This record gives sequence, C-alpha cells and structure tokens, in this order.
Amino acid sequence: MPDPTPGTPVRVDPRGQRFAAVLTSLVLLLVLATGSGTLLAAQAVVFALGAVLGLRWSPYGWLYSRLVRPRLGPPQELEDARPPRFAQAVGLTFAAIGAAGYLSGATWLGVAASAAALAAAFLNAAFGYCLGCELYLLTVRSRTRLGHG
Repeated sequence: MPDPTPGTPVRVDPRGQRFAAVLTSLVLLLVLATGSGTLLAAQAVVFALGAVLGLRWSPYGWLYSRLVRPRLGPPQELEDARPPRFAQAVGLTFAAIGAAGYLSGATWLGVAASAAALAAAFLNAAFGYCLGCELYLLTVRSRTRLGHG
C-alpha cells in the first residue's frame, strides 16, 4: 500500500517492530532447532510482505495492531517506516538464502543464514537495536556523501 501522501514518509509505532522481532526470533529459533527450510521460507514471506506492502500489512504488524496495540497507551513517538522496511528486505534476503540452503541440502548455509537473521532479530527484540535500520541509515548517508562529494 503506498504512502498516504506522496513524498511523506509513513510513521510507525516502534513497539510494533520490537513485537515483530520477538516473533521473528521465536520462529528463527524454531528453524534452527528443527532445520525446517519450509518454516524459514514462511518467515521469508513474512519479511517480503513487510518490505513490499509495508509494516502494518505484514502478519506480525497485523497481529500487533489488532491484538497488542489496543491494550497499550499511545506511543511516545513514531518512527519513519523506511529503515524498518529496509530491515525487512535484509531479513528476506537472509531467510531466502537460508531456506534455499536447507531445502537444497546445504544445511550449513541454512544454519548460517538463520543464525545471522536470529542475531539481528534478537538485538531488536531485546535491546531495540535494529541492525537493518542502521544499515539503511549508513546507505543513505553514503549516497548523500557520494552525491555531494
């Protein structure tokens, strides 16, 4: 779904991102415990929906907005959705690589990609530190410097 006003970034409740990171961490732990490429492929679909359609349209975003958010007070602040959407695309990349690894028999690749994705998701879930968001900001700053330098 496009931004409401072209050129105006969508703003999201950062607590929803942490909620999604908790669920993602649990799924990735289960993937590592079972070696399930199918479950990791399902997580890749969740990442894809968040990256392409927007965070509130991903399954975890939907659960947050319907089940959790109504029980909380309003957020103290909202954040730009672009960095976390980029983080979803990074997660999609790792999940797709990992699923391909598990499903093709390259279990080591599935484990490595799942573990990397779990590390990033756990950092967000436990500490509110979004690695993919930081990568987005670094990319934007680098493009800006290269464009003006």
